[in-house]
Amino acid sequence: MSNLKSLNKQTAPKSTMPEKIIQFGEGNFLRAFVDWIIWNMNQKTNFNGSVVVVQPIERGMVDWLNGQDCLYHVNLQGRLNGEAVNSLERIDVISRALNPYTQNWAYMALAEQPEIRFVISNTTEAGIAFDDTCKFTDAPASSYPGKLVQLLFHRYKTFNGDPKKGLIIMPCELIFLNGHHLKECIFKYIELWKEDLGADYEGFKEWFTKYNYVCATLVDRIVPGFPRKEIADIQQKIGYKDNLVVQAEIFHLWVIEKAENMTCEELREEFPAEKAGLHVLIAESEKPYHERKVTLLNGPHTVLSPVTFLSGVDIVRDACNHEILGKYIHKVQFEELMETLNLPMDELKQFATDVLERFNNPFVDHQVTSIMLNSFPKFCARDLPGVKTYLERKGELPQGLVFGLAAIITYYKGGKRVDGVDIVPNDDQKIMDLLKELWETGDTKKVADGVLSADMIWGEDLHNVEGLAELVKKDLDLIQEKGMLEAVKTII
Repeated sequence: MSNLKSLNKQTAPKSTMPEKIIQFGEGNFLRAFVDWIIWNMNQKTNFNGSVVVVQPIERGMVDWLNGQDCLYHVNLQGRLNGEAVNSLERIDVISRALNPYTQNWAYMALAEQPEIRFVISNTTEAGIAFDDTCKFTDAPASSYPGKLVQLLFHRYKTFNGDPKKGLIIMPCELIFLNGHHLKECIFKYIELWKEDLGADYEGFKEWFTKYNYVCATLVDRIVPGFPRKEIADIQQKIGYKDNLVVQAEIFHLWVIEKAENMTCEELREEFPAEKAGLHVLIAESEKPYHERKVTLLNGPHTVLSPVTFLSGVDIVRDACNHEILGKYIHKVQFEELMETLNLPMDELKQFATDVLERFNNPFVDHQVTSIMLNSFPKFCARDLPGVKTYLERKGELPQGLVFGLAAIITYYKGGKRVDGVDIVPNDDQKIMDLLKELWETGDTKKVADGVLSADMIWGEDLHNVEGLAELVKKDLDLIQEKGMLEAVKTII
């Protein structure tokens, strides 16, 4: 390993561009997703902007980043148009990284930079929260929205409320309508700190409301992170000792819902990711894309897992390539779930095809058992709406999805698989106890009725879904009698 160079701006080229983006978060996801997207925008458009990273919590990785002059490699793996891809690119868009807990003056000084235009964050789902113990005089406030309000107020004061100096704020936390939640928190802090803002309270509130743009976003890319197993090979390949290599799948999607006080065209003009040929959609609403993801990515996962596992197959990719299970997955995806959505059919087909390519990633051994944690709540959120919509639109139940529910119920029986592997369900203890009790009756009608009427799982009685109880019982009998794989054959 001695022939490896250290990675820094003395040993590798690093471009210098105006700092346009403040990024709260320095973790793997932002570096492999957002910063990779901005790097592409710099390569392919006239965006010409760099990123200042702000560490959102007291302990983090900014020292590591600065130790490499914020240079690192992204290793993308997966299938693209049927071809296996395993690429390495050096990303140089981060100009510097700050810790506001030890460099609060440098953090606040970002507000004074005229070129700053965007704020992007991923502070985990818990990061977008209002904490009424935060004080305006804290240096910095402990919560992310609190820190942001401190920065915005300093900017408002520095530029005397200049309408052109507002910011475009795009949170990437994995919360539906993340931008709406963040905006709500910001207004709460403005109210909480009303006395501290004094005579500027009204003016600042109006400036924030009119000239800052908070967008909800949906992000989608699987980022396993640091490639521990392959790091020696990767470092030999790149010739650098890079301790911040981040591995991600090749697929990426970023849906950005424009803020209510701007147009899609204005946002596209300022953030030209679509122009760079990236899978970044600037849309009027994030909602249909959120539904599409939950339905066509998470929905099939939830039902393919028990069907696959109880058929003796452990890896998602192997299920996709299996003669029978592959057809089952295709049926659920293209013939059932896709029929329940409201986007153009060609868009849905393309997304579903991309999803199957992702399931078939040759570089990731995705264990189906890891997907089966809390299967009942997952089915309730991801597949049950599809069951109801399909019935409403087609006048019959979707066979594949209902069979998937029967497979989950069978999986929760526990015991051993045909090949002797233990079946170990994992869910809320009340659900586990209920299923144990129902299966001990040895009566599949009682099992089906007991599960479907469990208000704690569904928040309703599913006997109201016409024909569901009968079909679930029929599928449970079929699985008991023939075994999972033979039972699947009957519905494809």
